[in-house]
Amino acid sequence: MHDVQQSTAEDVAQRLASAKEDCRKRGVRFTLLRQQIYQLVLTANQPVGAYDLITQLQQIRLLDNAADSTDDSSGKQTPKNVAPPTVYRSLEFLLSEGLIHQLTSINAYVPCCHPRAQHTAAFLICEQCQRVQECSSLPIQEMMIFAEQDVGFKVARSVIELSGHCQDCQ
Repeated sequence: MHDVQQSTAEDVAQRLASAKEDCRKRGVRFTLLRQQIYQLVLTANQPVGAYDLITQLQQIRLLDNAADSTDDSSGKQTPKNVAPPTVYRSLEFLLSEGLIHQLTSINAYVPCCHPRAQHTAAFLICEQCQRVQECSSLPIQEMMIFAEQDVGFKVARSVIELSGHCQDCQ
């Protein structure tokens, strides 16, 4: 059982570096926008939605623009807006690379506790504090094996979500 939103600054830096290196080795582009979105998901203290990410990216661009601008008003530029389709494409990339998970019941994203490892996870989502715990256990894997081997069902994607109250909120 792992809390998905408990990463130190060192953990975040390490996971970003690892993701960048893995993408380089596989020949896929880990663009600046993808890195920024991954970092925002990693540092969020609760599941984060796409529009929350857009807002945060827009704020980052405003701050970057303010830091880069001169005192001369003619040198100021307005930052380019963050388009929702580009954020959704980046999220799809992060999902396909196994770096994040989508929680469909709350339409939000969380970092994967075991990036790049092929696994099926169940998520325990606290309705009160929004704490999310990821558990990858043998019974979950057995259910996937049963579906594929005994029933002949080819699983393309699986998200198991349990909503309730965590240990702290009970």
